[in-house]
Amino acid sequence: MKINIRYSAHFQYAEKASFSPHRARLFPRRDLSTRIERIAFSTDPSADVQYSRDLFDNLTATCVYPGRLDQLDFDLEIDAVLQELNPFHFLLDSHAMDLPFEYLPAEAEVLGPFRGARQRTGALPAPLRPGGRRPTVEAIVSMNSWLHENIKYERREEGDPFPPEKTLKDQKGSCRDFAMLLAEILRGHGLACRLVSGYLWEDGKAEHASNAFHAWVETYLPGAGWTGLDPTNGVLCDHHFLATAVGLDPAEIAPIVGHYYGEKTIPSSLRTGLTILTA
Repeated sequence: MKINIRYSAHFQYAEKASFSPHRARLFPRRDLSTRIERIAFSTDPSADVQYSRDLFDNLTATCVYPGRLDQLDFDLEIDAVLQELNPFHFLLDSHAMDLPFEYLPAEAEVLGPFRGARQRTGALPAPLRPGGRRPTVEAIVSMNSWLHENIKYERREEGDPFPPEKTLKDQKGSCRDFAMLLAEILRGHGLACRLVSGYLWEDGKAEHASNAFHAWVETYLPGAGWTGLDPTNGVLCDHHFLATAVGLDPAEIAPIVGHYYGEKTIPSSLRTGLTILTA
């Protein structure tokens, strides 16, 4: 199937300012199920745009602005062809069939930074706590579904994710709050996890954040590799999810990062738009 993605972000400032380099992570991470036919990216004509791979192998566009501006525009259009993907089409290695399991030494060496707890969750309800042995896939599907069924979704366009402890206590959050919470829960079970941002396009299956910039998690399962879990919608990630960035912290997966320089606060506004159409 073919899809067309159009994304725009327009920052307007009350007066001209100087800007740091802005990094855009808006480009799909490619795999065998995704073929990119066309990418058209633009920002202010004065910018020097430099493309590179970051620490997590995300494709980034670093935009350097030599002069003072009172607005920054980012526009992107992508044509992609997607192959239908069954998220359960994998076979776990024998040592990972049941949770908890131990990563092999070579796996543990590489995955170390993704395994340690980064934030507190507070006391977990019984369905999310480490316990006796059970099939790995059954366990992660159950925890993913529990968050979808027990945490209320709320759309929040701006701001950092809430701490996992707050999301669990308040029993509500945005997609990035869901992702932060699930990552910490899975790490508590000994699993390596990373945060993901990208596009979620809708054909009637997704309940929340459809046709929107979205956040979810990936956990490393030996034999399956990095496996996407979306606790906002309670599903494993298939071809409806196009990852643009992975990382350990929210700042490492933010679609656009940068700031202005000034001796005072300059009032500003942000207008974004995203459409995803199927051919």
